Amino acid sequence: MSKKEIKILVVEDEPSLIFTLRDTLESEGYSVIVSEDGEHAVSLVKEHSPDLMILDIMLPGKSGYEICQEVRDLRYTFPIIMLTAKDQEIDKVKGLNLGADDYLTKPFGVKELLARIQARLRRSGTYSSSGNVEILQLGSVKIDLLESEAIFPDGSVNELTAREVELIRYLLNAGGEPVSRDELLEKVWRYEFSTNTRTVDVHISKLRAKIEQQPDDPRYLITLHGVGYLLKTN
Repeated sequence: MSKKEIKILVVEDEPSLIFTLRDTLESEGYSVIVSEDGEHAVSLVKEHSPDLMILDIMLPGKSGYEICQEVRDLRYTFPIIMLTAKDQEIDKVKGLNLGADDYLTKPFGVKELLARIQARLRRSGTYSSSGNVEILQLGSVKIDLLESEAIFPDGSVNELTAREVELIRYLLNAGGEPVSRDELLEKVWRYEFSTNTRTVDVHISKLRAKIEQQPDDPRYLITLHGVGYLLKTN
């Protein structure tokens, strides 16, 4: 998967820094979402399910500490890198205790920022050294493709079969475009000819029950009748 499908939420109120961060991250191929105040940051987390958040401490509306606390209380596990103009140990300790993963003190260099982002994404499993996505966030449900499991906000876990993981990966690589039943039979099941088998339908139904919070009204694993299936990641 390309970096363009990795979403980074920047929560910062300084216009010049917003410009620099957006320009830098987009030039590296990341998809960037910006919140200029603390009040809207958490709603953007719920709307976009970012893969990483860059979070300033001093913000209008809510502080970075409050946002970090709310995000972790909602069971989102993506990495949070906090920005601070205060090079004080107490600020760093407070943020880390609330669930932040890393700190950068202003002013910081672009190369250092990118290195920290890449390290945190790799450590969280968002992508491996080969570029493959290993952690998929569908709303508040975390799909761990390495461990073959879907983790729900209440802590419950659904185990995924090897075929289900392969199916998720194939739909994910389609980039939000629908994939036909025949293509899935050929590429995932290795059937060499079209067939009327309901194998795909049955597997999709079982997978949906494992990864959707409301399988009867799915938000992410979608059936387009007469067309195929697609996996929505935002």
